[in-house]
Amino acid sequence: MASRHVDVLSPGDPFRDWLVEEVVGHRLRNKKCSVNVFKYNSSHTVCRYQFMGENFSVMAKFFAEPTGRLKDYNPHKGMMNEYRNLKKAASVINVAKPLAVNKKFNCVLVTEHIPGKSLAWYFNHEEKLYEKLAAVAHMLRQLHENTKASYNKENEFRNYHEVLDHLKLDHDTRESFNKLLGQWWYSSLLNREHGCMVHRDVTPSNYIFCKGKPYALDFESSWFHAHPVRDLGILTAELKNEFELRKGGGWKAEPYIGNFLWEYSIDEKHFKYVTRVLPFFMSIGLLRSARLHQGDYKSYLIKEAYECLKAINYM
Repeated sequence: MASRHVDVLSPGDPFRDWLVEEVVGHRLRNKKCSVNVFKYNSSHTVCRYQFMGENFSVMAKFFAEPTGRLKDYNPHKGMMNEYRNLKKAASVINVAKPLAVNKKFNCVLVTEHIPGKSLAWYFNHEEKLYEKLAAVAHMLRQLHENTKASYNKENEFRNYHEVLDHLKLDHDTRESFNKLLGQWWYSSLLNREHGCMVHRDVTPSNYIFCKGKPYALDFESSWFHAHPVRDLGILTAELKNEFELRKGGGWKAEPYIGNFLWEYSIDEKHFKYVTRVLPFFMSIGLLRSARLHQGDYKSYLIKEAYECLKAINYM
């Protein structure tokens, strides 16, 4: 994710002093150092604070400064929710560890900064992509297997309808989706004994590789009691979307998708199960992407999402 330098904080700045005195002081040799501030494009104000001469940075996300579409929400609740989610995930997988929260500074969450290349970089360069996707697949399976709980099937369908609501489809298209969703609901395909924690925002920019290991970022929208294949569906939709936009066709993503699902699966039986339920969640992933586009490409994504749902007719 690209950033730009926006400020330098000196001793006496209240936020800088709080970081030094209460959050990361034990990591610094020179507690009087100035701090470079780099700003990122995100759904909230997100900045990296680099302590000069220390070779050390932290990330800060300000929940009371939303910059995306969603403005009407409780920032304190959002801050605490992501803090708890990160704590939970950190006990199972590599994440950008949460260091502190403070409602006085616009509901800020401070986390480690993980240096390295994002999965998005490997998408763009198609370099070691099989290897990097396999590492993410193993990480997701670790998260899912170690956070088992009850399962809330209703929530999966409620969310699908919410995504459709955002798209404001014409009446006939919406009815076609509703009909297929009914078929999925009444089939036993999405029934299961256990749900789990899912990352849910499985976009390529939310995985960073540092010293060969994957780290997951941004757990604000993470869920519990969810279907594990949701995470796989979102990432495979992202892959298909990326190859359609930049690599000459979504079909070119298929070898990567197949290998990613195989690496996630415990054995052949599990792989067959994953591939049977994947179209439902891949469909959600494509519709999520459609919200970010206009015109012909938006129509293409909606059509592809519909084709995924139609897989129920061939099972």
